[in-house]
Amino acid sequence: MSAPAGRPVSPAVGALRRLPNPRLTGIGAGLFAAAAMFLIGCVDLLLFDESPVVFGLLFLPVSALTALWVRPADLVTAPIGVPIAFALGIVPISGGTGGLGGQTMAVVTALAVHAGWLYGGTLVAGVIASVRKVRLMRARQRRVMLAARTGRPAAAAGPSPAPRAAAARAPRRPSQR
Repeated sequence: MSAPAGRPVSPAVGALRRLPNPRLTGIGAGLFAAAAMFLIGCVDLLLFDESPVVFGLLFLPVSALTALWVRPADLVTAPIGVPIAFALGIVPISGGTGGLGGQTMAVVTALAVHAGWLYGGTLVAGVIASVRKVRLMRARQRRVMLAARTGRPAAAAGPSPAPRAAAARAPRRPSQR
């Protein structure tokens, strides 16, 4: 495998390129994070005796994957969905007893005690989503600048995020019907 400029890439980069690269909607990314964190919470309860460190350490990569896998149109949802997933995942390891009220108080207490992990994962998701958004904005700006230099429309200057959607909205001439 080689880089676009003809340089060989390291084995680590090659391995990362082979990983799945899904594009989840905002709801899909939130559901992914919530399901993953609930599963991690249940496994933490069974194997690690409600260890908040294990739960928090596994929350960070889930936050990163959520921000990496959300589609560009829904980037803002990544830092919103991961704290909700953390709250859902902490339910099994919160240790509440005494019915609904006791469980609710245990979850609220666990959220307050483990707020550092919550903030850290949210920060990871926010930074990744922000960097992705800035890169998308710069790529769009480069396409517009290239189009201005060549005299072609911006859509013809480079790949558009949704070329089919733009073509579907264009009015048809009588000869195309």
